[in-house]
Amino acid sequence: MDMTVTAWEAELTPTNGSDQDFYQHYTENIILEVLSVIVALVGLAGNAVVLWLLGFRMRRNAFSVYILNLAGADFLFLCSQIVYFLDAIFHLDFGPNEVYIFFTAVAVFAYISGLSFLSAISTERCMSVLCPFWYRCRRPRHLSTITCALLCSLSLLLSILYKNICYLLLDFLSFSVCQLFDFITVMWVILLFVLLSGSSLVLMTRLLCGSHRVPLTRLYATIVLTVLTFLLCGMPYGIMSFLSDYENIFHLYLTAVPLSCINSCANPIIYFFVGSFRQRWCKRRHTLRLILQRALQDTPEVEEPGESLPGETLEMSGSSRGQ
Repeated sequence: MDMTVTAWEAELTPTNGSDQDFYQHYTENIILEVLSVIVALVGLAGNAVVLWLLGFRMRRNAFSVYILNLAGADFLFLCSQIVYFLDAIFHLDFGPNEVYIFFTAVAVFAYISGLSFLSAISTERCMSVLCPFWYRCRRPRHLSTITCALLCSLSLLLSILYKNICYLLLDFLSFSVCQLFDFITVMWVILLFVLLSGSSLVLMTRLLCGSHRVPLTRLYATIVLTVLTFLLCGMPYGIMSFLSDYENIFHLYLTAVPLSCINSCANPIIYFFVGSFRQRWCKRRHTLRLILQRALQDTPEVEEPGESLPGETLEMSGSSRGQ
């Protein structure tokens, strides 16, 4: 599996088809690439705003630590994809093969770490619903920070030992060892998919069904929309990447790459949409910082028009025990 868009050029090479079909296909792919670059640039701007607000303008809590790291992963992923898109459109020269492999490793690292952070978000919120006493009273201090550091380190290790870079080290590592690293990476991503899907299903069940339903807050709305967007737009990229060695699925892979850019671009839009939904803009000036704070609100909605949010930092349940 090769998490890059280099297959785009292979898809554009004329083989048995006519020249007219080739040029039509080439034009369609160029249009798709240009639109993908535009989406990626919008996503870069949105994630940069989230990084700035959460990193320097807001007091972080247990949930916002995950969002900060997720925004960083999306930013890196979009940067790597823009480089590949521009190369496919303008036929840029990457130079040494090591430079190309570096951007491949960045894309792999960003995708795996983003999936890891999103799985951690969903799992922790699921635990807060299933084990509320543990979450409020026994949750380890700085759990979010430690979890993100561990997941980031593991994702970096897997991206370094994954396929292209591992094959460069064949002088030191055998081919079978590289295949083992590939298998471990695939199994880890599959485990994250299962964990994300299972915890999200449990969370949705407690939100919508049963006599002990959890009150819907903006925080839960943010999590649900972010997970659904990933399952629709981000997960196909990972699945197609596992099968990218098979030529008959290249067209599906080429569609999954722009979808993954849409997923990374959509996350900041979700945050600001949830934070500004049903707000009276004419009554009060809403800054981006306040909108993002509202998106992370873990308390029921306040009905009184003039009442402010409960706590300027909008700390989620259990955040007093640390991040």
